[in-house]
Amino acid sequence: MARANLEQEVLEELRRRKVGSLVLQFTDLLGVNKAVELPASRFERALAGQIAFDGSALEGFARTEEADALLVPDLTTFRVFAWGMGAPPGGEAGGDPVGRLICDIRYPDGRPFEGCPRTALKRQIDLAAKAGFVMRVGSEVEFFIFDGADDAGVSTRTADRGSYFDLQPLERGEQVRRAIAKVLEDMDLDPESLHHEVAPGQHEIDLAPADALTAADRLATLRTVVRSMALRHSMLATFMPKPLFARSGSGLHTHQTLLAEGKNAFDDRSAPLHLSQVARWYVGGLLHHARGYCAVTNPLVNSYKRLVAGFEAPVNVSWSTQNVSPLVRIPAERGDGARCENRLPDPAANPYLAIATQLAAGLTGIKEQIDPGDPVNKNIARMSYRERRKYRIDDLPRDLHEALDYLEKDRVVRDALGEHIYERYIDAKRGEWEEYIERVSPWEVERYMGQY
Repeated sequence: MARANLEQEVLEELRRRKVGSLVLQFTDLLGVNKAVELPASRFERALAGQIAFDGSALEGFARTEEADALLVPDLTTFRVFAWGMGAPPGGEAGGDPVGRLICDIRYPDGRPFEGCPRTALKRQIDLAAKAGFVMRVGSEVEFFIFDGADDAGVSTRTADRGSYFDLQPLERGEQVRRAIAKVLEDMDLDPESLHHEVAPGQHEIDLAPADALTAADRLATLRTVVRSMALRHSMLATFMPKPLFARSGSGLHTHQTLLAEGKNAFDDRSAPLHLSQVARWYVGGLLHHARGYCAVTNPLVNSYKRLVAGFEAPVNVSWSTQNVSPLVRIPAERGDGARCENRLPDPAANPYLAIATQLAAGLTGIKEQIDPGDPVNKNIARMSYRERRKYRIDDLPRDLHEALDYLEKDRVVRDALGEHIYERYIDAKRGEWEEYIERVSPWEVERYMGQY
C-alpha cells in the first residue's frame, strides 16, 4: 500500500478512536525507549516524517554538529495505547487513548542516520535478503515484578513465593501478568504464552515468531506495556538481568530461523539431527562470535551476575540438542518449527542491536562455513579441562570489561553496529564500567571492614 494511503488510514483511525495525542517512539543506543509526544494539530506533520528533535541531547547519540534529526515513522507500527499513558493505582484507566508510532531517525535531508539502532538492524536484514534469507525471531522474555517503592526507595519485595510454572491463587503479580497479556493481544503483538518463572516474583512472556524488524519492535513495545501495567497496579517491573542475590536471573532467549524461498532453511530430514548444513553453519557463526556480541546482548555490569554457574544461564560457548544450559540449544521441533535458541541475551539489551549482531554472526557462519563441531550433550561443569578443549568449549566473558575487550576485536560485530554506533557504545559502556569499579559495595564493607 502506498505511504499516502497508509497515512490517511492512520489519520482516520486516530479520529475514529478520538486519540488526543501521538507518541513518536525510538530507541537510544543503550536500549532505552524515548519519545516525542504531539497534539492532534501536529498529526499530519508527524505522519509525513516532518518532526525534528535534538539528537545531541541524548548521550552517545550524536555530536552537537549533528544535532538536528527527523523522526520518520514506520506507519505499520501504529498502535493505540487504549489505557492512556497515565498510571494511577488500582488499574483504572489512565486517561484518553494515546497513539504510538515507532520511528527511524534520519538527517534533515532524508539520509539514514548512522546512529539509529533500528537502521542498523535494517542493514543486516538487507544483507540477509541479498544472501537469499529472511530471518524470523521468537522470544522468551523474563522479568521481575516487585511490590514497588518503600520508604528506602526501590523495593525488591516480591508479591509471591512462586516457582517455575506454579499455579497459585490469583495474586498481584499474576494480575499484572494477565493485564500485560491482554494489552499485548489488544495491540496485535502476538503473545504465545505466559507463566511464572523460577524465582519468586519472576515471570515470562513468550512472543510468537515474526520477521526480525517486527520482533525487535515488539520487544521494545513490550517493555513499555510491562512497566506501565505494573505501575498501574502500584508495582514495579524490571528487566534488570539479576536483581536478586542467589536467585535466577532474567534472560531474553531468542529463537531464530532463516527462510529461503519461503521455506525453513534449517530443516533437512536427510541430514544428521535433521538439521541442514545452513543451520549448522549459522550455529557455528553464533558460537564463533558469541564473545564478540556478548557486550551487546548482555550490556550491563549486572548482566554478568546472571552468567554464573548453577542457574541454567550459559557460562560457556557451546551448543546442544538436549541440555538446558548451553549457549545455543536446538529444540526438538523440525519442519517449519526447526530453529536454534540463543540463551545468552538478557532483556536489558537494545533489541535492535541484539538481533542485528546475532544475525550478522549467523550470516558470517554461513558465508565462511563455520563448523560448530558436535553438539555437547554432556554436563560441561563436570568435564575436565582436556575434555572441554576437545569440544572447543570456551568461557564467556566474566564481566562487562572483558566483554568490551572481545567486542573491540570482533570485526563482524563492529561492522554490524557500524562505526558511529560502535564508537559511542564503547565509550558509554567503558564509562559505565569505570563508574562501577570505583564504587564500594555493601559486600566489601561487610567482608573486609573488620578484618583489615
